[in-house]
Amino acid sequence: MLRSLPVVIALLCQLTAPAAAQQQQPLRSECLAMANAPPRVTPVSLRRIAAKAEEVTISYAGHSTYYIESRDGVRIATDYSGAYKIGRLPDIVTMNRAHSTHYSLNPDRGIGHVLHGWGDDGKPAYINKRFGDVYIRNVTTDIRPYTMDDSHNALVRDGNSIFIFEVAGLCIGHLGHLHHKLDDSHFAQIGRVDILMVPIDGTYTMSLDGISEITRRLRSSVVLPMHRFMTPLEDFMQKIGQQFEIDRRGERSLRISRETLPTTPTVIILDGV
Repeated sequence: MLRSLPVVIALLCQLTAPAAAQQQQPLRSECLAMANAPPRVTPVSLRRIAAKAEEVTISYAGHSTYYIESRDGVRIATDYSGAYKIGRLPDIVTMNRAHSTHYSLNPDRGIGHVLHGWGDDGKPAYINKRFGDVYIRNVTTDIRPYTMDDSHNALVRDGNSIFIFEVAGLCIGHLGHLHHKLDDSHFAQIGRVDILMVPIDGTYTMSLDGISEITRRLRSSVVLPMHRFMTPLEDFMQKIGQQFEIDRRGERSLRISRETLPTTPTVIILDGV
């Protein structure tokens, strides 16, 4: 019996080791896994049943701030400055530092989680966290520092983040204050995006040509414009091409699920945009 004790201990270690290793692995992105998969088709008769269980509410607050609320009540505000509010305080806020309209250094203390799109320690921001039924990650891009005349300022490496919110089987992307074209490595890190929040000012972020090229390549089922200023919506629609339909809404919010995504890529313009 004494001689067999080490053997038993060794066997127990072998059985528990895989579980411990699994706990140390990074969270898995379903949107990256789905990037090369064919679109999922759900029979129309099942869509309403599935939608009730998996709907996400997205509301436009202003500028680049959208509120995303999951089925379990997790509430997120994008590019949060505190100036644009809808309903109760968000549980999570994401920020980018191009202008003070995209971040706050003194957010409400009632906000549970503040996620910066820039690194606070000289390193690129790295977001890879789960909050209830929402998984949030980021893809960093470079940013142009703001001055009164920023036309000659060099880009600051990894100063902006594209945030990806994975919830209810949906991949929701927010491009932030994007200043440059994306290369293949960016698209690989982003993966599949079902709903894309895209700045269309054409000046402070990117040109309409540049942002339209990104929008066409991602080919999301739903495109939500933001950061508009005076840009005619028709100009943006003309740039992205006829493969996108347009859906103007009289409300600031939409409820959507994986099963109820439009079959044709559609630009949805919520009230206030």
